This record gives sequence, C-alpha cells and structure tokens, in this order.
Amino acid sequence: MHCPPDPSLTPLARLREVVRLLRGPGGCPWDIEQTAQTLVPNLLEEAYEAAEAIRGGNGDEMREELGDVLLQVVMQSEIASETGTFDFDSVADEITEKLIRRHPHVFGEVEAEDTAAVLANWEAIKRREKGDRPERVLERVPNGLPALMRAAKIQKKVERVGFDWPDAKAVLPKIREELDEVEEVLAGGDPAAAAEALAEELGDLLFAVTNLARKLDLDPETLLASANEKFIRRFTAVEDALEAGGSSAELASLEEMERAWQAVKAGG
Repeated sequence: MHCPPDPSLTPLARLREVVRLLRGPGGCPWDIEQTAQTLVPNLLEEAYEAAEAIRGGNGDEMREELGDVLLQVVMQSEIASETGTFDFDSVADEITEKLIRRHPHVFGEVEAEDTAAVLANWEAIKRREKGDRPERVLERVPNGLPALMRAAKIQKKVERVGFDWPDAKAVLPKIREELDEVEEVLAGGDPAAAAEALAEELGDLLFAVTNLARKLDLDPETLLASANEKFIRRFTAVEDALEAGGSSAELASLEEMERAWQAVKAGG
C-alpha cells in the first residue's frame, strides 16, 4: 500500500510520482502490464476524446480530457525511462528546444510577417536539421492519421509547392467530374460487378470534397464530426417523434420516418 504523493509537489511532479508508483512494486497490476505498444490505442482514443471536448467548448470536459492525454504522455515516458531510453524531462526538453529553434522570428533575428512566411521558415529549418537531404514532398505524411485528416495534410503539402487549385470555386468542377464518374459506374449495370471501380471513384470524390473544404480554410475532419453529431441529434428527434405517435424506428415505414425527418429539419 502506498501513500498518495505529497500535495505540496507541483501538479506535474505529483502526476509523475503517481504514475511511477502505479508502475512500481506494489503498484497496479494493469499499469504494470502495459507496454508502449499496448497503450497506443489508449493514446489515440484519448486524443479523439480531447478533440471532441474542444469542439464542444465545455471547459470542464476539456480539462478532464486533456488530462487524460497528458497521462498517456507521462505513462509512455515512464515506461521508456525504465529501460533508459528516455524520460519525461528529455521529452519536454526536446520539444522546447525545437520550438525555440523553429521560431527564429520570435527567439531570433529572422522576420516573418505572416503565417505563410512562418511555415516557409519552419520547412526550411526542418530541412537543415536533416542535413538538407533531398526529401520528397509527401515523404513525411504520417501513415497513422485518419484517412480524411491525411488527405487534407497531403493537399496542404503539395499546396506549398504550387500544385493546387487557385481557389475554392475552381475545385467545384472537379467534384462534379468525380460525381459524374460515380454515376457512370452505377449506370453501367450491377454495382456489385463494378465494386472496385466504384470504390475508386468514391474515394476520388471524397478526396475532391476534402480539397474544397481545405480551400475554404475549413477542417474536413471537424466538418464531418459536426455533420455526424447533427445527424445523431436529428435522428434521435425522429425516434422521439415516432415513439410519441406510438411507433418506433424499427416499426415505422420509410415514408413515416421521412415525414418525421422533414418535420425535425423544419424545426431546426
């Protein structure tokens, strides 16, 4: 049995001590069993939950979820420290030095008048740090990102070398083109027989729509998350309306659900 860490410690020092005790002799069996690899799903889940809380704008939820993300960083650092790989202080030191190094317009003599200049400086500094080794434009796009987020990052990368639409309106014909190609595949007969072609064309359509969102300075991941929540809210209201009429989603016809849906939409 351990006593809780001294409350006089700084909050971060106290958290690190709690994690050390959880991982050490007499600690928690679950925490002791974890490895860097087994905690990856937790890290991803907590990051998504933090993002959801931030989108919701609830300060209490944001604080809680960001704490859960911080716990994952502390846990990973504690596990690495047990084998001498690195520790939390070295993680903090490295990101601090990187921020100072990559913001010479704040901590040095370089001038950057706008965001575009800041990003250009950032990329130039990254290249110098890697010995000015020639690097493909899309070489460092992370494979582990969600597909929608990765598409936006790919598009931002090629935008920096000028491979981009001039404005949002210029993307619309591309979206129509991709939609026409989807319709063409569907009109060809049995969709199941053209499943591969249909999957490819739908992917192209999604990629083009992502481009439109990006050109409008909107984050496609956030847009889809909002659309998901709106659909859930409206469909729940549809279920409430059906139940008030003595029915349910399982028993109602498509026409009945559509009428309820349109009523919900009309009501906002």
